[in-house]
Amino acid sequence: METFTELKDFVNDPHYHEKRQESLTSLDLNTIDAPIVEIIDGFSKLPYCFTLQSCYGHFLHKNQENPKNIEPLPISDSIARVKYRIAYIALCIQNSDLGRVLFQHLRRIPVIDPEYIQFGCAEWFWKRQLNSYVLQIEPKRYITRDTVSISYQEALHIEMVRNEFFNGLKKIIQEGPQKKQSG
Repeated sequence: METFTELKDFVNDPHYHEKRQESLTSLDLNTIDAPIVEIIDGFSKLPYCFTLQSCYGHFLHKNQENPKNIEPLPISDSIARVKYRIAYIALCIQNSDLGRVLFQHLRRIPVIDPEYIQFGCAEWFWKRQLNSYVLQIEPKRYITRDTVSISYQEALHIEMVRNEFFNGLKKIIQEGPQKKQSG
């Protein structure tokens, strides 16, 4: 996220329910990257949050130039550089007991790999919607960039981290905030 910032504290948002309804009304699951449709749909069913934007993350290289590519990286010794387009999910979380529990579960996701997963805010989301938070998969040294050129080996690592990240989100949705998360 080009406007990625540190976490902000929850604030009172009298328009939360109205904004959530607007978001759900305009949500078109057909426009979501296929591997994360289930996750976005799952978050849409939780009354204490809604998604603002998301991206599965895309790897482009000399053999794959489709900007919406969702294929796994190929096993190759001829790919030196990969253009990585950031994987992320931006959520608005309600300032409520269940919303704060969800926030705490999401806050633990970076433990998967703190050098590659960040939890924070993005200024432009916050200006549009209070209590908006972003989880992103990006090398820490490029924390504020949406697209980076990286080595093929690092791309393989990011792909693994991205898959664990989205599996972690699925687990949070499946278990719900009332249940204690392991880890």
